[in-house]
Amino acid sequence: MDLATAILDGVDARRDEIVDTRRQLHRQPELSFQEHRTTALVTGRLAELGLEVRPCPTPTGAVASLRGGRPGPTVLLRADIDALPVTEATGLSFASTVDGVMHACGHDAHTAMLLGVAGALAGVAERLTGNFLFVFQPGEELADGARAMVEGGLLDDVAPVAAVGCHVAGMAPSGVVGTRAGVFMAAALGLRITARGDGGHGALQPHRGNVVLAAARIADRLDGVVTGMATDGTGCVCSPGRFEAGTASNVIPTVAVVDATLRTFDSSQRATALAALSELAAEVGAEFDVEVEVTTMASTDPVRNDAGVAAVAMAAARRVVGDGALELPGPVAASDDVSVFLDRIPGCYLAVGAGPADGTGGVHHSPTFAIDEAALRIGAAVLAGAAADLAARGTGV
Repeated sequence: MDLATAILDGVDARRDEIVDTRRQLHRQPELSFQEHRTTALVTGRLAELGLEVRPCPTPTGAVASLRGGRPGPTVLLRADIDALPVTEATGLSFASTVDGVMHACGHDAHTAMLLGVAGALAGVAERLTGNFLFVFQPGEELADGARAMVEGGLLDDVAPVAAVGCHVAGMAPSGVVGTRAGVFMAAALGLRITARGDGGHGALQPHRGNVVLAAARIADRLDGVVTGMATDGTGCVCSPGRFEAGTASNVIPTVAVVDATLRTFDSSQRATALAALSELAAEVGAEFDVEVEVTTMASTDPVRNDAGVAAVAMAAARRVVGDGALELPGPVAASDDVSVFLDRIPGCYLAVGAGPADGTGGVHHSPTFAIDEAALRIGAAVLAGAAADLAARGTGV
């Protein structure tokens, strides 16, 4: 039996285990940098598989290595492990048991898949060329976990020649795996827009100095700061996600805050959008006679796929899904801090279709987000095959 088939058989032998692991993680989601139960589960499984569990540079998360039977380079495989502050409304039998916390983006699936990959590769370790570094990363939803791991020394004593990972895609059906060389996902920049005024009685000065109206006006017009900006057909996005103001219905507060994110594909687009936002803030501030301040928060760079690594990964995908392996014509506007790894290591991030066939899955980050668990086997098989191929090809993939 050839190695690619043996790896696929190893994934198939663990299919039920991967699903069970995903459901266990889904029942007990944990927020960014609070993933203690998840970390314990992951490290325990890795040790059971015989991998070398390495010191993790962050308080949560896990790192382990597997040595192949033949000398060769190292390939890094990454999954994110954190959940979101969302109250689940799927009605699933394995729905979250943690109030106000949910795996609403599929990181439970990513973790389960990568554990399945570790098991499949460990089962054929003597036939593998090279070494494999498994990274279970905390804090992706805060866009800070990958940076914390790297700054903590994750890559100080290892130099992977390639990196691979994947994200489930609820907007595509199972059986589809897609990516593209070059920019694959947007950069993200967190924004805080703060309106400050004197406050007062809601009946006496309903317009002038009203920070609620000013902040709401800006939130409503945020999409205008990226008008006309696109890369290969995908538009940039600026959208509000949080609004905070006030203590009573008849009191105009002194402060109102809008938190938002800006998604762009290059530094020029970001600069242009921030300039437009500054102009918008000044205009609205003058209209309502309030002070408006824009501050930037957490950020990630675009996810950029190396052409050579992407070609190898897509070849592995075609072995698993055939014509379902698709070269995407443009990037996606979502972001991921896997970019921190791919800015340092030639790599490829893949989208694995996971939308339920009946269309009931809900969008990412929503209370009804759900996936078709058939995607778990596909993602694990593609990652395992791609990692083995990349290690066997070595430098210059």
